[in-house]
Amino acid sequence: MIDLSSFVKELISLPGLSGYEDPVRTVIAERWRPLVDELSISKVGSLHGFRRAKGAGKHPSILLAAHMDAIGLMVTGMDDGLIRIVQIGGLDLRILPGQLVNVHGQRILPGILQMIPDRLQEKSKAGNPPGISELFVDVGLPEAEIRKLVKLGDLISFAQLPLDLNGGAIAGHSLDNRASVAALTLCLEELRNYNLAWDVWAVATIQEEEGLLGARTSSFEIRPDIAVAIDVTFAKGPGSTDRHTFALGKGPTIGLGANMHPALTAHLKNLADEMDLPYAVEYMPKSSGTDAMAMQGNAEGIPCAVIGIPLRYMHTPLEMVVLKDIQRASRLLAGFITRLESDSIDEIFVESKI
Repeated sequence: MIDLSSFVKELISLPGLSGYEDPVRTVIAERWRPLVDELSISKVGSLHGFRRAKGAGKHPSILLAAHMDAIGLMVTGMDDGLIRIVQIGGLDLRILPGQLVNVHGQRILPGILQMIPDRLQEKSKAGNPPGISELFVDVGLPEAEIRKLVKLGDLISFAQLPLDLNGGAIAGHSLDNRASVAALTLCLEELRNYNLAWDVWAVATIQEEEGLLGARTSSFEIRPDIAVAIDVTFAKGPGSTDRHTFALGKGPTIGLGANMHPALTAHLKNLADEMDLPYAVEYMPKSSGTDAMAMQGNAEGIPCAVIGIPLRYMHTPLEMVVLKDIQRASRLLAGFITRLESDSIDEIFVESKI
């Protein structure tokens, strides 16, 4: 049985930046191997775990997508022994100075992410958040030695160690979206105890932070009957509003909007009520900002749902989740799948028919 806290800490201690997911994919694959019937890697690098339905013949299928890539940095140059950078994925630049990083050169070089001291800034820039061009990484070595060890395009990952907090909370980098990978893994573990009527595809997708490539290609290859994107969402915190954020520790969110099929949203809501599982409805009138955006419009169209895990301090090197929200998201997924019957598509989408 998976120890959730240890597994989450393992996931968020690994690099695996968008487009370079190998380190984390290897660990996820080892966890999934005993939980699925087949394990494979797509042509572009997403991890596919296939759990076969009982009985012979063709079965309906569901795809569960959680992206495994993380935000980070890349080397663009050197200046007087300091490494210049560009961001991979969206980063909150306001809190980057002072962060610990690892430069993945000929060997891993620990470093600190810094900026020009405020008192040495031009008057117009003093006191303002830095731009990416004003940030650099200092590894403490002379430039001549750095040039032997580091080249343009080398990756820089965050080095913040996982931090246990009170109330079952955990903090660290890359919880967006390794928290959802953990929820999907718990779901697969639960499904081992059931004979399923549907085929299940668990997919740890690549490059969600840089264009949704993994979700687009995997859903096209697999062509599921329905799909669920599991991702994080904004948790309540300083300056947040109830309309746009959700309480930590009060369960997952169920997406409602143009990116989600209303029948699936309604089905998940009814199921959560039946299971007495706390949740919130997340209104997404335009797009969900998740892998569902790529899956929904693929091939002839794939009905999608979105489940969110509340997370504070998104797109920073020190994000925060509560473990029981991961567990509840997993229970909702497993409950949904184990209740699917061979004719469930007709039942779920009955109101969508002409």
